[in-house]
Amino acid sequence: MIINITGSSGFVGQNLIPYLKKKNYGLNSVSLRDNEWKQKIDAQAQAIIHLAGKAHDTSNTANSEEYFKVNLDLTIEVFQEFLKSEIQDFFFFSSVKAVADTVKGELTEEVKPNPKTSYGKSKQEAEEYLLAQRLPANKRLFIIRPCMIHGPGNKGNLNLLYKLVDKGIPWPLTSYENRRSFLSIENLCYLIYQLLIQKNVPSGVYNFSDDESLSTNKLIRIIAQASGKQPRYWRVNKNLIENLARLGDNLHLPLNSERLKKLTENYVVSNTKIKQALEIEFLPISTEEGMYRTIQSFKKQ
Repeated sequence: MIINITGSSGFVGQNLIPYLKKKNYGLNSVSLRDNEWKQKIDAQAQAIIHLAGKAHDTSNTANSEEYFKVNLDLTIEVFQEFLKSEIQDFFFFSSVKAVADTVKGELTEEVKPNPKTSYGKSKQEAEEYLLAQRLPANKRLFIIRPCMIHGPGNKGNLNLLYKLVDKGIPWPLTSYENRRSFLSIENLCYLIYQLLIQKNVPSGVYNFSDDESLSTNKLIRIIAQASGKQPRYWRVNKNLIENLARLGDNLHLPLNSERLKKLTENYVVSNTKIKQALEIEFLPISTEEGMYRTIQSFKKQ
């Protein structure tokens, strides 16, 4: 079977394509930057996996209109092509940030969306549009809300933490106690594949996350173990840290308020719904094992 995929050059696409090829799928990459992209879609394929989107900019310099142009308007166009075709399944990669910027307790699919950023709002409006459309009986719509994705070769906050530990710099945010969900790229690929092959799974919104959450302090320990280092902790006053982060907002330093929030906030995401739908108890890769693989890839680089 053939799978259409947009945004194939991104981190998820670069991992999902070889994974599905090993499962004997043919992959048709569709670049939405190509003016003729509509003619490039295979209308007889099994699915469209719509990965293309404007990612969240932690430096807060992105134009708000650009988020809606890419995450909403382009999604509408791709979905309209899906409805006109014989394609059975449409996967829209949204985000947990389409629901909540902060989480109290555990984030489930039933939480009423209240996004705060242009990124989250654009994803939420795309979700609202898709869910409002009349879906033919032979088609399925999956809205995927992944939390922070990681895996070998991925960059971002985890890479920054690795560099800090690798240089022997003590972790200065020890005074923050938190729990955060992550999603390994291996588990993401597995869940997409299961949705493709299990035809009885109904359309809907599904959170994607690993089975367990981690505190950032524990994450530092995992990074140290994977790097062959001893974890070092430094308990700095929270007020001082937050003042430095605000300074970073103005001076565009590596530590700013957005990054501090990502590193220290509680953000636990439930994956109960997707596991119940697929009738599985555990995902293939544990949270610690997936994180260990990610950190080791930084060491090799």
